[in-house]
Amino acid sequence: MDTKDYLAYVVRQIHTTIVATVDDDGLPVTAAIDMMDSDEDSLYFLTAKGKGFYDRLVKRGFLALTAMKGEDTLSSVAVSIRGKVRELGYGRIPELLEKNPYMYAIYPTEQAQRALTAFQIYEGTGEWFDLSRKPIERASFVFGGAKQSREGFFITDACIGCGSCVAVCPQNCIKQDSTPFVIVQEHCLHCGNCLAECPVSAVEKRS
Repeated sequence: MDTKDYLAYVVRQIHTTIVATVDDDGLPVTAAIDMMDSDEDSLYFLTAKGKGFYDRLVKRGFLALTAMKGEDTLSSVAVSIRGKVRELGYGRIPELLEKNPYMYAIYPTEQAQRALTAFQIYEGTGEWFDLSRKPIERASFVFGGAKQSREGFFITDACIGCGSCVAVCPQNCIKQDSTPFVIVQEHCLHCGNCLAECPVSAVEKRS
């Protein structure tokens, strides 16, 4: 999938997300927030200007969220996003309400709706994690000009091909076609077993 597909999945298939912001003491605060629209490189949501959540967004200009869908752990898909936010004001509110009409039950009049303001997550990074597939499926994405970084575990040229890492990989995602072996990143759990088991320290963690 492309970035726009991941963002659209959050809005259309999951919708309610758990968002983390940081308070004045530097401590995390979570809130359940509906993602109400998306485009090729943005997510959009709204909140009331009287909420502490609004104050934290304006002061920090940043959030992190996780959205999950599934009946249980082994059928779940999770999308995590970290990104910069900016306030768009009331102008986008009528459109967001039209696309999410259940909000009229909470803010039924135009006067009540004036308490609302829209925000855009306009730049950030994300990760897709699908436990319903075997082996698991992982993918990273960026949007709004953010830089992609390669995170996870990688096998270096110090590999001697002994197979110690293969024996402890829970997803069988280490290819042995040549030396050094190769970890298939889209199936890796990031458990770290390979790093701990390698006798020659040929595995490195990048973050």
